[in-house]
Amino acid sequence: MLFALPDDETLYQALVTRDSAYDGRALVGVTSTGIFCRLTCPARNPLPKNCRFFETAAECLEAGFRPCKRCHPLGQSNDPIIAKPLKALDTDPLRRWSEDDLTDMGLDPSTVRRTFKRQFGITFLEMARLRRLKHGFRDLADGKRVIDAQLTAGFDSPAAFRTAFAKLLGVAPGSFATDAMLKADWIETPLGPMIMVADQRCLHLLEFADRKALPTELQKILKNTKGSLGIGRTQITDQTELELTEFFSGKRANFGIPLALHGTDFTNTVWRALQEIPAGTTCSYLDLAKSIDRPTATRAVARANGANQIALIISCHRVIGADGSLTGYGGGLWRKQKLIALEKQYA
Repeated sequence: MLFALPDDETLYQALVTRDSAYDGRALVGVTSTGIFCRLTCPARNPLPKNCRFFETAAECLEAGFRPCKRCHPLGQSNDPIIAKPLKALDTDPLRRWSEDDLTDMGLDPSTVRRTFKRQFGITFLEMARLRRLKHGFRDLADGKRVIDAQLTAGFDSPAAFRTAFAKLLGVAPGSFATDAMLKADWIETPLGPMIMVADQRCLHLLEFADRKALPTELQKILKNTKGSLGIGRTQITDQTELELTEFFSGKRANFGIPLALHGTDFTNTVWRALQEIPAGTTCSYLDLAKSIDRPTATRAVARANGANQIALIISCHRVIGADGSLTGYGGGLWRKQKLIALEKQYA
């Protein structure tokens, strides 16, 4: 344990007084409601006899408690190194944030950089840049000119905007077709922004916006479908966003979205097997290989797992190493850890 919890009486007193010193260090599970909270939760205080105290959200989930919808104990840390920049970003998402701004907040830029990289897999400045690109993305979806989207996103240079957008999607902003079969859209989730690509019948891609392989995956889909790409929504987009919201809020363990699989026969078989792993459980690559009657194809199964283009719904995050280690995950190990912890409530 990183933090030695004091006795329950001390923790209960901290709960009653909403002592912020324990935020991020201790959580309370309330047996009468089945919910777990931060000690600073604004909800009515439970009786002492109904409280169980834990160090981590994973322990709460493993004990059968659900996350509180008021204090969001699965949300971001209240550590000022993380909380102050995030609050500033939420207040002014279109600002071109710099390391000087972090210094003005009383923070050391190198410390912020390392902390964000460890926690989220990207730096604060990269996160801020993605946030600005999101607003440019929205302008394009609303039919505005590329120059308007560029200025909204805070890019002085058209070339810089095109480069940033192409790096994100592998497609320059002026290349989107208005009558395209495939529509790309940007959605927010508790684990960061995601890009989804859908037509009127199926979901083709769902990836975290900071995933390095996103442009390559998108080009593969365009090649396979021989179609063009536009920005906008379809009925599949709406259904996907709704089901993801239900998933993260603890209301949905399984998805009902029709999927378009762009892999080989073997890869598609692996992806279908991934969808059969129940939420709240994990398996090894060997277990997955055995489930498709290919027990000697562990490495090939691992490659197919890593090539998944529809995150969360095709549940590659539920596959772990034979020794119980999390192993690799394209969206970042921090996301894999949070997803496995979140899904404990579905076990």
